[in-house]
Amino acid sequence: MKKFIVLMVVISVAKLGMAQEVINVPHTKAAEVVWEGDSKEYFSDIWQTQVVTNVSVPTMEVFRPEKPNGTSVIIAPGGGLYALSIKSEGNEVAEWLKQKGITAFVLRYRLVPTGEDGVKEITDEGATNPARIGERVAPVMPYSVADGLSAVSFVRENAKDLGIDPGKIGFMGFSAGGAVTMGVAYNCTEKNRPDFLVPVYAWTTAMPVQDAPKNAPPMLLVCASDDPLGLATGSIDLYSSWLKVGKTVGLHMYAKGGHGFGMKKQNLPSDSWITRFYEWSVTEGITEPITAN
Repeated sequence: MKKFIVLMVVISVAKLGMAQEVINVPHTKAAEVVWEGDSKEYFSDIWQTQVVTNVSVPTMEVFRPEKPNGTSVIIAPGGGLYALSIKSEGNEVAEWLKQKGITAFVLRYRLVPTGEDGVKEITDEGATNPARIGERVAPVMPYSVADGLSAVSFVRENAKDLGIDPGKIGFMGFSAGGAVTMGVAYNCTEKNRPDFLVPVYAWTTAMPVQDAPKNAPPMLLVCASDDPLGLATGSIDLYSSWLKVGKTVGLHMYAKGGHGFGMKKQNLPSDSWITRFYEWSVTEGITEPITAN
């Protein structure tokens, strides 16, 4: 079988004064989904954050720490599979992890084909025809999950060049990215199995809770009881499915936090969820704590 040729493109980002690495994730062409035009990145007035839409070619942006400790995390931002909340659920998460010595990869997985404003499309459909969202998401989800699995394979196969430990590769996803995270967990093989999972307010209606797989990796769940999409129950069910079969699992369920909080500051206990993740990762031996020189 012919091997995929993976191009690593270094893009100069003048405003940051640094070079960012973007990896083209190996993937097969979608047979049932057609995209028109390139992906779009813009500030959404509706969501009040930077977003990416209409992704047809999966990529990963690499965030390398100055002193990597070997641990890495693939980050899948959320956005209902119509968009990616690329800042508060992607780049800002990666920058935080980077400061802790963790190499981060922000995954732009394939999304529902949309026009000029994917956020407006999902917002309008949510108000007028919610069933339409599910109809559009269903054919795309398998490709989004395939992108997640391929991302894990790529990182593991290239661990030496990336400066990471092939046995400490995590997958963290938010909302729809959480659905991708669980799709990866339910469909992985030894080659593309993440070593730990972090579903953050995972969209369990898009990826229903299943029995924990036999090779279920350690998992930490994060959610808020007041999630307006009703996702707290799904996170509890995920937690219970791991606990039932004796797998390593933790859960931080905040009384308040809503949905989509990511790295946004709300002056609530949920603001510190990523610190709780870091503490968990150190306790489980997933991450080496930073020590003074």
